[in-house]
Amino acid sequence: MFETDRLKLRQMDENDEDNLMRIFSDPIAMQYYPSTKTKEQAQSWIKWNLKNYENNDVGLWICELKENGAYVGQCGIVPQIVNEQQEMEVGYLFVREFWGRGLATEAARASRDFGFTKLGLPRLISMIYKPNLPSIKVAERIGMTFEKETLIKNRETLIYSICK
Repeated sequence: MFETDRLKLRQMDENDEDNLMRIFSDPIAMQYYPSTKTKEQAQSWIKWNLKNYENNDVGLWICELKENGAYVGQCGIVPQIVNEQQEMEVGYLFVREFWGRGLATEAARASRDFGFTKLGLPRLISMIYKPNLPSIKVAERIGMTFEKETLIKNRETLIYSICK
């Protein structure tokens, strides 16, 4: 797909289940999600992304270190419905051992730029569970600002946005 200074972002495939489970089975990495995920849910996640690639030319991409190919997380653009309106979200979720290195910000910035320049999207959002301060900081670092608070799946969710 594309690269940043330190990362290679590529499409997810059926062989990424074990990579995803490094995040999905970690209760600390998943603390802002309703729960951890099973291997079956990881397979569904992969299928959802494959469908997004096919239908929308977007999805979450696997993030690997360029220096050694190590899996560090996932980041990309996914379609979402917010208050009955279609939006395109920059989402990111990284392996805990790689937190605090700026990798999520680097990948999110590259995803933002891809959305604006390659896809011609006029606007992008991030949907962040209210207590998730690290994700708020990533959104702010890539130029997003707080837009509103809303309920999504009965959870207080902050919407951050940026326009081209």
